Amino acid sequence: MRMQWFDTLAERAVDRESLSAAEALAVLRVADEDLLDLVAAAGWVRRTFFSNRVKLNYLVNMKSGLCGEDCSYCSQRRGSASGVLAYNWLDPAVALAEAERAASSGARRVCLVASGRGPSERDIDRVALTASAIRERRPELEICACLGLLSGGQAERLKSAGVDAYNHNLNTASSHYGNICSTHTFADRVGTLRRAAAAGLSPCSGVIVGMGETPGQLVEVALGLRELEPSSVPVNFLMPFPGTPLAGRSELTPGYCLRVLAMFRFMFPAAELRMAGGREMHLRGLQPLALHIANSIFLGDYLTSEGAAGGTDRQMITDAGFVIEGAASSPASGNVGAPMLRRRGPGTALPSNI
Repeated sequence: MRMQWFDTLAERAVDRESLSAAEALAVLRVADEDLLDLVAAAGWVRRTFFSNRVKLNYLVNMKSGLCGEDCSYCSQRRGSASGVLAYNWLDPAVALAEAERAASSGARRVCLVASGRGPSERDIDRVALTASAIRERRPELEICACLGLLSGGQAERLKSAGVDAYNHNLNTASSHYGNICSTHTFADRVGTLRRAAAAGLSPCSGVIVGMGETPGQLVEVALGLRELEPSSVPVNFLMPFPGTPLAGRSELTPGYCLRVLAMFRFMFPAAELRMAGGREMHLRGLQPLALHIANSIFLGDYLTSEGAAGGTDRQMITDAGFVIEGAASSPASGNVGAPMLRRRGPGTALPSNI
């Protein structure tokens, strides 16, 4: 079999040797005829650290809309005309019920998400109460919080309440950040991740691909992430919501998405690499192939958009030859539970898709 230069990258990744910027850029430019070989090389790294396991994660949207930030990609942004349903903080009992349903459907991590620039002290109280209840009822679940920019002492309070991880995506390169947001900076996001890590929360941070960044800027943000040593790296692909500045943008192909995932696998060989928002839209029929690179996905719906049915995703995992992490056997297929607050358009609720 022909030995490719990216096979050498894979060997080095297994030994946790760093990928250079030039090498990362070259991965993003691999020729179409070599794409399957690239996936195989990245897949060897993935299997070395994660065997054939796939981890399921679930989002609980604690607070939707009502955000004063102007992030160009976000349907909840200030002035958004996307028509998402807005509500102010779920009751902790509702959030707990969602977490329990997710756990019963195979999820290993729940992420408690709230829109806005950052939490108030009262908001931290709400999340801490919810996290404590989940920790008591479902001790096997990992709990991640995603609440925006943190101020002094808030990360410590979340840790004390039983939160394991904190998600705050860098999203894009520092050199591109001003093009997608003016209400906070790249440095603000880095600062929050450092506060979370200092408090003992596992840092979870990734990107949104397809916002007009160059391949070099995608490599730039990957290198910036590497300095923060995240244990979990979600890779999102832009969903161009109507009513946002990035509406209608569509520049990604399934092949490029595979190259992006391979680059991040070489860059973060032992980190949980998650196919996140937009995978259904942009990877399309290549999602099973992408599982040979990524070892984690979200189960069900995203914050303001509909994902694949949980049973469909579980079947995809099984059909591709993988097993769900923590499950003695794959959970029963199909959707479960009562409706949850998801939306397709103005005021339209979607069923919880797990």
